[in-house]
Amino acid sequence: MDIFSGLLLGLQTASTLTNFTYCFAGVLLGTAVGVLPGLGPIATISMLLPFTFGLPADTALIMLAGIFYGSQYGGSTTAILMNLPGEASSVVTTLDGHAMAKQGKAGRALAAAAIGSFFAGTVGTLFIVIAAPLLAGMALSFGPTEYFSLIVLGLVTSMVLTSGSLLTGFGMVLLGMLLGMVGTDVNSGAARYTFGSPDLMDGLNFVVIATGIFGLGDVLANLENESTRAASIAKVSSLFPTRDDWRRMTGPILRGTGIGVLLGVLPGAGLLLSSFSAYALEKKISNHPDEFGKGAIEGVAAPEAANNAAAQTAFIPMLTLGLPGTATMALMIGALVVQGVQPGPNILVEQPALFWGLVVSMWIGNLLLLILNLPLVGLWARLISIPYRYLFPLICVFTAIGVYSIRNSAFDVYLMTLFGVLGYVFRKAGAEPAPLILALILGPMAEEYLRRALLISHGNASVFFTSPVSIGTLLIAAVLLVSILLPSFRRVREEGLQEVD
Repeated sequence: MDIFSGLLLGLQTASTLTNFTYCFAGVLLGTAVGVLPGLGPIATISMLLPFTFGLPADTALIMLAGIFYGSQYGGSTTAILMNLPGEASSVVTTLDGHAMAKQGKAGRALAAAAIGSFFAGTVGTLFIVIAAPLLAGMALSFGPTEYFSLIVLGLVTSMVLTSGSLLTGFGMVLLGMLLGMVGTDVNSGAARYTFGSPDLMDGLNFVVIATGIFGLGDVLANLENESTRAASIAKVSSLFPTRDDWRRMTGPILRGTGIGVLLGVLPGAGLLLSSFSAYALEKKISNHPDEFGKGAIEGVAAPEAANNAAAQTAFIPMLTLGLPGTATMALMIGALVVQGVQPGPNILVEQPALFWGLVVSMWIGNLLLLILNLPLVGLWARLISIPYRYLFPLICVFTAIGVYSIRNSAFDVYLMTLFGVLGYVFRKAGAEPAPLILALILGPMAEEYLRRALLISHGNASVFFTSPVSIGTLLIAAVLLVSILLPSFRRVREEGLQEVD
């Protein structure tokens, strides 16, 4: 199927009344939850994911993608109006966004973020249209050795680029892989780490763990920080950028989009790196770098464009290779697997309506964000001011209902509560839980591909070093691991990530 025919099929799929309605609902719900400080895309999708399991696969993925975009945008709203980022990649937006808000320019800052996000989302979608079929075609020649090596690179990258200590990142990856081994071994049929409990025979449901760690864990952390939330919210006046604003933010939006498109494909912290890289570039090439941090509109437009472009292109490895680059994409893969759809290079052939429908819905979702969120900014401001002590019971009830509805199991609710407490403990200990979710999804996949490769080669491990793709990927992973030992690399890493903590 050529690109033009695929886009026509995608338009037919995304424009149906059902899919358009769920795309609209996803964008709206994602923004509504995403504007709450501390509840970013991962927590938002984790809490709302169980409610999509009764939908068709294409409708469910379109809605989840809308939730993703909405929660991404909601993070910038909170960052600008309250100086509280809704997610890690919105941290940099607070530097100049809130400074503009304190100067009475909150509306112009929000407009810069919305326009930059829409343009970047459009370019990111076009990049998916061109790059995804090419990568899927290459991936059709991949065997278990190549996939195993790619998974190793993804796990190493998530460990190196995550915030916090490297040892903690390694521990989270190891814990995620151990949790992924719970259940019945596919090859031997033996029970592993079930402790005789029939509830664990099918393994740990990733939705239960993600909802607990990111949903309840984030809410518990926000309850603790309730007293430190801003007492007032910046007022929003004009939402129209001035001529000077347009002149100053056009270049940063273009450059930020380019950075986000490229870095979003990388496994690990692509969204986070794109935002900080775009901000650092604009500050370096600016004729007035002294204005950054004091209300420069470039400091809002560039990172928001980079953030949204990276959010789009992060779908490429997830859809074409079946490998998630971020914890959010891991949740997307889990949702597809529950729907009976296996992401990978065959998805363009076996599920063309799902793939192209999702691609077209990305542009529709970004357009809806632009049309809806600026007029509704007053509503989001009032929603931000609701104390968490009122929201907390509602969130707990909805997450418990969602988790229980997966298998009608009270055990899953108890398990979610346990991981909610663990998620809170992880945050108190300074341990970023995103690598755990990635390892939980990728660990069983790595085990399966490792076994397949060794069976084909009759136990000869040199098979991983005979394929150019496999050995090249493993060399990159090895270079990253060796780089950790270099003081200069560690210093740059700490400087780049310390602002997130």
